[in-house]
Amino acid sequence: MADEVDVLVVGGGIVGLATAYALTRARPGARVALLEKESGFATHQTGRNSGVIHSGVYYRPGSYKARYAVAGAAELVAFCREQGVPHEVTGKLIVATGAAELPRLAALAERGRANGIPVAELDRAGIARYEPEVTGIAGLHVATTGVCDFPAVAAAYARLAREAGADLRTGSGVRTVARRRDAVTVGTATGELRCRVLVNCAGLHSDRIARLAGDETGVRIVPFRGEYYELTEQRRDLVRGLVYPVPDPAFPFLGVHLTRGVHGDVHVGPNAVPATAREGYDRRTVSPRDLAGTLAFPGTWRIARRHWRYELGELHRSLSKRAFTAAVQRLLPAVGAEDLVPATAGVRAQAVARDGSLLDDFAFAGFDPADPGSPRRAVHVLNAPSPAATASLPIGREVARRALAALEAGG
Repeated sequence: MADEVDVLVVGGGIVGLATAYALTRARPGARVALLEKESGFATHQTGRNSGVIHSGVYYRPGSYKARYAVAGAAELVAFCREQGVPHEVTGKLIVATGAAELPRLAALAERGRANGIPVAELDRAGIARYEPEVTGIAGLHVATTGVCDFPAVAAAYARLAREAGADLRTGSGVRTVARRRDAVTVGTATGELRCRVLVNCAGLHSDRIARLAGDETGVRIVPFRGEYYELTEQRRDLVRGLVYPVPDPAFPFLGVHLTRGVHGDVHVGPNAVPATAREGYDRRTVSPRDLAGTLAFPGTWRIARRHWRYELGELHRSLSKRAFTAAVQRLLPAVGAEDLVPATAGVRAQAVARDGSLLDDFAFAGFDPADPGSPRRAVHVLNAPSPAATASLPIGREVARRALAALEAGG
């Protein structure tokens, strides 16, 4: 790696790789480098999700999530087609199983249409036409939802960025960041690298990288583990496509849902339980540093007070396969506990404010072209959980825009 570059991206998940790719397209010839601490790319959030290309139906009109998911879904499908990445536009059902959910279902339909998404309202017979084994009293069909292989998408971004001259390095965790008036010096296990602008796409560790760079953003990453099961091979025919419950608007998780992936497997989940490590993919993994940081943050306790009933239910489903199965049976009555086998878990990097509010939109910090007084030399992606993989192309362009503006402003 060269000793000095124009823009250095930290983090080799799908957002960091999309940013490197966008930088090479927006400024051909710019010296772009990327550091990833793992031995390969896309090993955390990108490689541990259900592979859904989200339509944008859930998100507040005008928000980053709404705009970027709607545009990003269409772009991502076109990208997959061009690059030969496995994908399928399957559509999905959102199903109400009780009368109390009907007002929320109607509000979702209205929100989806406000976001420019085609939404069809269904009765029981309409649900059965798409998913004969799914039970509900009403539903929505969202035609633009699909599935893809997100690690393969990330690999394509990496390949295209490298072909355009970006220097992407794995096994290079960031240890120090020294930010000065004219440059930023980043220390890794293998040496130092000087850049004119630092871009932080570190996902589960984005708040730590921001603090290393001297920016106190006021938020912390509080990790939530999402635990999945999958249907046994003999029972995969119970589900044809994608089936979701009506989500609780008070919490940023979509509930236990059914997802037929591009390789034929059917994922069931996830639940959402507090993780005892930022990379804690099972209950046995505990990081004293991560856990102490989570418990010391005031926002953690305020979340607990606000959502303790919800989390008790999630923990119950985590500890009891019978309870998890019962949650699935609300949508899919034919499934039994014997039909479910454990699958790979993921950890959501959820940004939380000190007041305990969960950031419900993508969030950026550091240099802002609209604010001449904003901090120079660094751009931070503070909150990019789902649907960030779907929205990775527009997110990458937005981060690249900010980084290149910082480059110009910094001289």
